[in-house]
Amino acid sequence: MGRLALVAAVALVLAAPALAADPTTKPLPASSLQAPSPRLTKADVTRIFLQDRKVASWLNHYPEKGRTTDANYAKGSWKVSVWWGAAGEIATGRVDDMSGAVTEAWTGPQVAWKMARGYSGAFGGNEINNAGIWLAFCAVFLLGLADLRRPLNLRNLDLLALLSFSVFTSVPLVYPPLVYLLVRMVWSARRGRLATGAAPVWPVWLLVAATIFLAGFRVGLNVSSSNVIDVGYSGVVGAERIAQGQSPYGHFPVEDSLKACGSKDADGEIRDRIQTNGRCESANPQGDTYGPVAYEAYLPGYLAFGWSGKWDTLPAAHASSIAFDLLCLLGLALVGLRFGGTRLAATLAFAWVAYPFTQYVSSSNTNDALPPLFLIWGFWLVTWPAARGAAVALSGWTKFAPLLLAPLWASYPERRLRSTLVFAGAFLAATLAVFSILLLEPHPLAAAHEFWRRTMSWQIRRDSPFSIWDWRQYHAGLPDLHILQRVLEGLLIAGAVAAYFLPRRKSPLQLAALTAALLLGFELVLTHWFYLYLPWFFPFAAFAVLAPAPEPATVTRREEVPLAARTRPAS
Repeated sequence: MGRLALVAAVALVLAAPALAADPTTKPLPASSLQAPSPRLTKADVTRIFLQDRKVASWLNHYPEKGRTTDANYAKGSWKVSVWWGAAGEIATGRVDDMSGAVTEAWTGPQVAWKMARGYSGAFGGNEINNAGIWLAFCAVFLLGLADLRRPLNLRNLDLLALLSFSVFTSVPLVYPPLVYLLVRMVWSARRGRLATGAAPVWPVWLLVAATIFLAGFRVGLNVSSSNVIDVGYSGVVGAERIAQGQSPYGHFPVEDSLKACGSKDADGEIRDRIQTNGRCESANPQGDTYGPVAYEAYLPGYLAFGWSGKWDTLPAAHASSIAFDLLCLLGLALVGLRFGGTRLAATLAFAWVAYPFTQYVSSSNTNDALPPLFLIWGFWLVTWPAARGAAVALSGWTKFAPLLLAPLWASYPERRLRSTLVFAGAFLAATLAVFSILLLEPHPLAAAHEFWRRTMSWQIRRDSPFSIWDWRQYHAGLPDLHILQRVLEGLLIAGAVAAYFLPRRKSPLQLAALTAALLLGFELVLTHWFYLYLPWFFPFAAFAVLAPAPEPATVTRREEVPLAARTRPAS
């Protein structure tokens, strides 16, 4: 039998070519090659999706009349969408065909904003979003800076307020700590000090060692386990455009009807298109919405590492983010050294590297370390009006919020016509320098209009789910708070102007506290707010909380004297 089986097998192999060439052999029917038909019907899937608890709860905001639904099947899963009148698409998700389970359900802002869905690692990669690593940063920050001798001291409450944003995963919940910190900063500016207790209990050498270790750990996190979101990608694109002799504004890669040159993503969208420059590039159509410094600052990284045209690992963005982070660290150390000696230098540097949200910025590879970066170095050179003016301009022409600080910083340490004029001249000179990229265009005035249209004008009019101020876009019966927002914006502008006059003479601590207060106020009224913006005000809030309390000013040009040399124990 064994020999017969072997002979039969050999014969079958030898006959295979003949069978393949036999014109009478019929191919398999096409229906057998197609995917199996869905088990569920469109009506079944729609009913299952609408009965999902999350979906049903959100749909209760809308009358059933006028609601439309649709469901489409592909590869074993149904995509379901729900629309209603002026609100547009109000819910979407997926239902598994075999089990009938709702595998995805997105409602309200999560429909149009994928960043609102909380996908794992969407911002910063998986490591910084790991609960263990995040809580370790929080613990190190608190233990390293808290007044351990007096647990109920206000310093500890301030530090907990700075960390409390870790708990609030919904944007409307972040307003209480923002308001608390704003009140504390205004109180500090009024009193000239904060009663925050004694200095950290740890010796300086230990704070320095911990800072060096954490700085290296942060660089490792960025290199080995981080991602580049659209903000960092835009910096590299803008730098490439400038290097190629173009203004970034109006020249970012888009999709439109351009020829595709890549594959579809998970949503069936092809982002890689042949641009007007003939290059295959990944689209980022709204990436040119920042100030010119947000692109010029990426030029060293781009010149060192280049750009493939794709939204890939983007080494230029990683290198730039690491550089911004380390420069903030160095700047804070110099600020501390000038105004409080080695202990404050070690304390402020440690505060930056231990604060988890500064690493969140680094791991997301955004440009959000740039606004505080220029302000930190300007604060270090605070007695030089030209340095203050240039610092506010460079910071403001990154993400605009620091422009509010111009009156405050122009009046330090007190209002004097000469120093104000020097400040204004340096601000203007820095502004002209950074906007010189508009001269790369054939028509600079048209380029300036394009800048306004794509940046400030768009930012003012943009919709966003990441605040309480734009709820009306959902037409869901939620309160329209736009009027209150406008009132608060007016108060913020009035406060920025008043900071030029009050207090009449400002100490370094008061300047830091008012800087933090104005930036906090800006974030409170911002329509599009996100956790990446916390480092904007953090260095100055940290200075106000952690710097030793100064004695009342009695010496002319007292800001020249190191803060530590004129302090007393805080009560």
